Amino acid sequence: MRDIQELISSVERYQTVLIQKRLTSKKNTVAYVLINGSPRVLKWYVPGLKTNMETEAGVLSRGTAATRTPSLLEKDADNNVLVLGYVAGTNLCDVLNDTNRSQHEKRHIISTLALWFATFHDVFKTADAFRLRGDPSLRNFILKDDKTIWGVDFEESHIGNPVDDIAGLCASLLTTDPMFTSEKFEFARHFIASYRSLASWPIENSSQAVSYAVLERIQWRPTQEDELRNAATSIKKHGLYHRSVPDRTN
Repeated sequence: MRDIQELISSVERYQTVLIQKRLTSKKNTVAYVLINGSPRVLKWYVPGLKTNMETEAGVLSRGTAATRTPSLLEKDADNNVLVLGYVAGTNLCDVLNDTNRSQHEKRHIISTLALWFATFHDVFKTADAFRLRGDPSLRNFILKDDKTIWGVDFEESHIGNPVDDIAGLCASLLTTDPMFTSEKFEFARHFIASYRSLASWPIENSSQAVSYAVLERIQWRPTQEDELRNAATSIKKHGLYHRSVPDRTN
């Protein structure tokens, strides 16, 4: 992974940028910075992912106040950089795993997250297709001012079936530590029910889609393959109403 300092040192237009914090990214180099005293996010794409940059720029440029996505302030195609508005808040994964928050509060946050997805899918749909946010991980959402949810990181956005976004979010929820707890299953059921109550389009085969999304996580967590496979099998067979507890005695 390249260091953001390489960009700032080598490209004149960024040499007055002040780095505040390097942000986590699986593929690209991202940092929270100050540009002329204003908080911004610099996202520097690797050369082979220029298409991802164009995808994300396209989504953000069409975003509305309702979709709660960062502002696209600048696209520097020569250097594969997007300059985005900074959204201050708390990562949603940390929020939902915070033991100091009540279950009632977390259920409200889950409902708000379902509204975010329903709004995104509605705003970006056409007569023929839906655009998905892609990579629907809890870590790609921010709770701002403890009230509103904002989505970030749209480079994997694509055309598809909304159930894939919903299932991916459920898989992310179920597999955050601690994994596959009764509370996590209840939250996943509540998320799907909330989304269905808001959407004017059907969401079908959700349990099968969640099962597949859990299996997909094996590529990132090979040491947890048995636990993930057991859970995926259980979800496919029983839906989100049964929790498989792997045998840890051996």
